[in-house]
Amino acid sequence: MSKHDSMLREVKVEDAIGMILPHDLTQILPGEFKGRLFRKGHQVTEADIPALLSIGKEHIYVMELQPGYLHEDEAALRMAKAIAGDGLTLTEPHEGKVNVKSAIHGLLKIDKAFVDSVNAIDEVVLSTIRSNTVVQSGASLVGTRVIPLIVDEAKVVEVERLAAARREEGFTLLEVKPFRKLRVGVITTGSEVFKGRIKDKFGPVVKEKLAQLGSEVVDQRFVSDDSEAIVGEIHALLALGVDLVLVTGGMSVDPDDRTPGAIKMAGARVVSYGTPMLPGSMLMIAYLGDVPIMGLPGCVMHDPYTSFDVLLPRICAGETIVRSDITEMGYGGFYQC
Repeated sequence: MSKHDSMLREVKVEDAIGMILPHDLTQILPGEFKGRLFRKGHQVTEADIPALLSIGKEHIYVMELQPGYLHEDEAALRMAKAIAGDGLTLTEPHEGKVNVKSAIHGLLKIDKAFVDSVNAIDEVVLSTIRSNTVVQSGASLVGTRVIPLIVDEAKVVEVERLAAARREEGFTLLEVKPFRKLRVGVITTGSEVFKGRIKDKFGPVVKEKLAQLGSEVVDQRFVSDDSEAIVGEIHALLALGVDLVLVTGGMSVDPDDRTPGAIKMAGARVVSYGTPMLPGSMLMIAYLGDVPIMGLPGCVMHDPYTSFDVLLPRICAGETIVRSDITEMGYGGFYQC
């Protein structure tokens, strides 16, 4: 006999309140309905008694938990509570699963090493979406559950222990970082736009992407392909107190493309010129003081998702981009460019 079977016993339905059904109970209404009335794992309540009697169940088998074991609902709820932090809400247990949802619009951060350590525990499930995903309020981020109906409590205790230990080490297991409202300056380069030969297509795209994250363009400057002019506009925008400078166009290796050199000439500390992501490999990220300066390649105008879309939400959430952030963009960063 298994440990689970040893927790089964037959009781009168009136005595089953608070106990757990070890299997589904079916209701049959001739010519009208045949299906599940109560599912396996349901905890019997006083309100269930009339329904049970109506299907001829004066006695039923129930599962009575022994010390050291948890029902799947309680196990899922305890795990969800162990990992949740600020800006998050929990659903009620449903069919053995609890979802963790975002309470705000922001940037999701997940400790992948912790997730891996939890999923290494047999019969335990911690399923998440990817870290650094932009999420809306109400979005489901994480699901917790255990595989069996009844699980050894020690496994859930181990999840709680791992969570506490990771936090003591200074890690945040799960959070949604709110977006700051950035004041952004845009410099559009290119003699063809500066002289009115073609219409600016960068500006509207960039403004829309910023608006989706709660930020706005406070000034847009147009310059020709002249390094000193670009440098001058960078410093002019910084003097206005912008939080981010975007320089659009002029990012290729063509001799007339002066943007990367101008950003360097402005005195910026370059984190990276180029990313291992396609599209968006020619993007530059640099800092002048604490202000990020990004050189945006042409793909930002016409490709729906580029390296700009990866880095911009992190900047809007207040993060400083470092070289390792760029390096990690290559894995999973090929979008059929």
